[in-house]
Amino acid sequence: MSRRTTWEGTPCPIARAADVLAEPWTLLILRNATAGTTRFEDFRGQLGIADNVLTTRLAKLVDRGLLTKLPYRDGGRTRHEYRLTKAGSDALPVLHALGAWGDAYTTSDDAAGPMQLVHVGCGGLTRPGTKCDSCGKPLARDDLTWRESRLREGEIPLADPVG
Repeated sequence: MSRRTTWEGTPCPIARAADVLAEPWTLLILRNATAGTTRFEDFRGQLGIADNVLTTRLAKLVDRGLLTKLPYRDGGRTRHEYRLTKAGSDALPVLHALGAWGDAYTTSDDAAGPMQLVHVGCGGLTRPGTKCDSCGKPLARDDLTWRESRLREGEIPLADPVG
């Protein structure tokens, strides 16, 4: 029996999406990038991921167009940060759907509570969509923040995509 190596190019859009997103760590890297993490050492520290695995996942996310790699100077050394592209930013509803499913069907010993989506305009909790569940006003990406204490205390503005 041959091992599946890719679903890229298959007719099923779920299989193609899984080919990009379903590797271990990939969704957590996207979650943290959405919350504003951009640097390798920050991803590593926040996730506790091995360097070789993080390097591989970041490279695949760049190759697949979900992240872009931008140089920055750190002292006399050039390093890179990883920023969301539009494709990476558009994965936000997937992250929210997985978070909602996880809250409903899995348990945690952590008392931090679920990740919440907050409408900046009214301060109310909402779900991904075109209008706020709390006040009914139209929603744009810039109108939302996350409240998730496991990443950082307080509300977390969503990172803007580049390009």
